[in-house]
Amino acid sequence: MLVEERCPRCGMVIRRYKNPLPAVDIIIELEEGLVLIERSKPPYGWALPGGFVEYGESCEQAAVREAREETGLEVSLLGQFHTYSDPNRDPRQHTITTVFVARGRGIPQAASDAKGLRVFTPEALPPDLAFDHARILADYLQVRREWLKKSP
Repeated sequence: MLVEERCPRCGMVIRRYKNPLPAVDIIIELEEGLVLIERSKPPYGWALPGGFVEYGESCEQAAVREAREETGLEVSLLGQFHTYSDPNRDPRQHTITTVFVARGRGIPQAASDAKGLRVFTPEALPPDLAFDHARILADYLQVRREWLKKSP
């Protein structure tokens, strides 16, 4: 969508495209459960570690970086889970997230913009999840149950 705005200083008309921003979220599995961070900025609540893809960075690189920045964990990406693009998934702006599943290594610690960090079992996830992360986790846990049924 092309939008026109006026510069508040000089009044010049600026034309720019208003596009959704690419983001990543990471479902980090540890033996004890799934890693969630408590957000220190709005929207508040528990969330999957993640963030915006930086210019010149692949989604995979962003996922590894965001996991390290927010949790202190080194991760091995197991694969891409799904992409979520509902324009209302993030109350701040339209974002499109690619969700990855990863195995974490190390001692999880809240870092970067995370106020707190906890490892939750899939059966005891917190009710106050930010963004659309309740839906993402519900989708993931459903697929995970199906995978576990099929494995020997």
